[in-house]
Order: sequence, then structure tokens, then C-alpha cells
Amino acid sequence: MGRGRVVVVTGATGGVGRATARAFAARGDSVATLARGEEGLAAVAEEIGSAGGRALPIPVDTADFAALDRAAGEVEEKLGPIDVWVNDAFTSVFGRFTDIEPKEFERVTEVTYLGFVHGTRVALDRMLPRKRGTIVQVGSAMAYRGIPLQTAYSGAKHAIQGFTEALRCELLHDKVPVHVTMVQLPAVNTPQFDWVASRLPHKAQPVPPIYQPEVAARAIVHAADHPKRREYWVGGSTVATMIGDKLAPGILDRYLARTGYRSQQTDQAREQDRRVNLWEPVDDRPGADFGAHGRFDARAKPRSVQLWASRHHGLLGTVGAAAVAGIGALALRRGGD
Repeated sequence: MGRGRVVVVTGATGGVGRATARAFAARGDSVATLARGEEGLAAVAEEIGSAGGRALPIPVDTADFAALDRAAGEVEEKLGPIDVWVNDAFTSVFGRFTDIEPKEFERVTEVTYLGFVHGTRVALDRMLPRKRGTIVQVGSAMAYRGIPLQTAYSGAKHAIQGFTEALRCELLHDKVPVHVTMVQLPAVNTPQFDWVASRLPHKAQPVPPIYQPEVAARAIVHAADHPKRREYWVGGSTVATMIGDKLAPGILDRYLARTGYRSQQTDQAREQDRRVNLWEPVDDRPGADFGAHGRFDARAKPRSVQLWASRHHGLLGTVGAAAVAGIGALALRRGGD
């Protein structure tokens, strides 16, 4: 596609959203960044300008539909018609389901699921009359396979998957040239493990293999360029989790029950008084910008063979995806023996 599009990225002040905003800016796109933390918004706006794009930072909570609708109107007033909308904002709580308060679970659902629904709606309200536009949903391996200690996040990602599939069918039925695609992410080295609320005794960590947020950003930009593909996979673990349970029902449950608690925590005790982003942003004060990367740079991969196979989705991509899935399923089967 051509350069100079108008792109909206929610959750753009940290992690994958931050890297994605920079990636679009490097192509010369105008990028509206929607998030709650004003310090993070100011920092990402500066990075967008340095990368060659035009920035429009807008403080907004995606759980608030009316506020998000006003933000979309501001984007079109100041930058022009929205070409690409990327839903990425989320929050969560690490911990056993019974340790999460009902109001906390509700809040995670409002941001991580309904925030995507709201973003999709305000984008479609503007794209459908023009009969053009692309919406990219940032999904997760957990859209297919829930894991222990992440009931709220797993549930939201499952919901996004079902919502997007249903919506895509409606758009196809109506023959509307507006596209909705998903990018399914593996574990990514982002700041979320230091700002998401936690009930765990130790510091949270992603389950390897871990990828840098720039890998995810490349996938999202590619999906925006080629939105007719229903979804893209980033990282071999994404396909393995999607297919492994189908090949060996119940095995993955037992494997994750045995390993899922230990693998998501480090040996370091969790700080009891740290700020979390469930109700308020943590990057809303001077010096509180978190950037795109978390504390796992030494372990994170800068590229993904699975993403390459997913992008080149002809014969070679199909073979690559099948091979990764088969290896992953075999590993899961052995782990459950």
C-alpha cells in the first residue's frame, strides 16, 4: 500500500503498541496514539516525529465508548480520514481466579475486550460510509488456549477472537470492502509484567520463547498492508497452542497445571507497593515513561521464523506452519507423559 496513511493505535504508550506506532511512523504515516498516560503519550509522540511520521497523542480510556468516539472524531478532524485502526490496549491481573475481585475482573473485561469492541465500532462508523479501511486486532495465543493465572486476559482474548470472526462474516455477507484481521502474539518482552496488577508471590514473567515488541510491530504493519488474510501468527508457540489441544485433548490442561505456575514467575519476590495500571495509568507523571521493552531483553528474540512463514503463506508458509505446529504438539504431548 501507499505511504502517508492515517493510523490509530490504541495502547500506544508501551510495549507492542509503542513499537507499532514507531513502525507506522517510519513509513511516513500519520499516527494517532490513544492511551491514558500523558507522559507516555508525550514520549511516543516525540519518537513518531523522529521516525518521520506525524503524531497526534490523545489521552483516552478505551473502556469509555463516548470518549473513544470523540477521540476518533478528533483524529479525522486533525489528520484526515482514518485508514487503519489498531486495537491493542489492554490491562490484566495475574493470579488465581479466586484471588481476583469481581470488580477487577470486570475492569479487565471492559478494557481488554470491550475496548476492542468500542474501537472497532468507532472505526467502522467512519470506514463503512467510505467503503474502505482496515482494522487490526492484536490477539494472542491465549485467544485459542487459556493458561492458569491469566483467567481474565485469556477470557478477553477468547472473546475478541469470537467477536472478530462473527464480524468478519457480516462484512463478507454485506460485500463491504472494509477489512478486519488479527495478529496472534506469543510471549513478548513488554513492560506489562511490571505494571499489570498481580496476586502472585513472585515477579511475573512471560513464558518462553519470548520475542521483542518490534517483531510484533512488523506483523501488525504487514497485516495492515495485507488485511484480506484473516489472521497472522507470530512465534511458533502461537501455532502450537492453537493446534496442540486439538491433537491431544486434555494433555495440555495437565501440562499447564503442572508447569504454568512456575513458568510465569521469576525467583524474585514481587514488590508489594508498586503502582499498577488496572484503574489508573502508571505512565502519567514526569519520568514515568516505560517505553516498548520490558526487562527481558537478554532472553527476547529479535525475529520470528513463524512470522516469516505466516507472511509468506503459500506452499512454503503452509509447510512451515505445519512443521512448527507439529513440533509444538509433540513437545506438549511429551511434557504430559
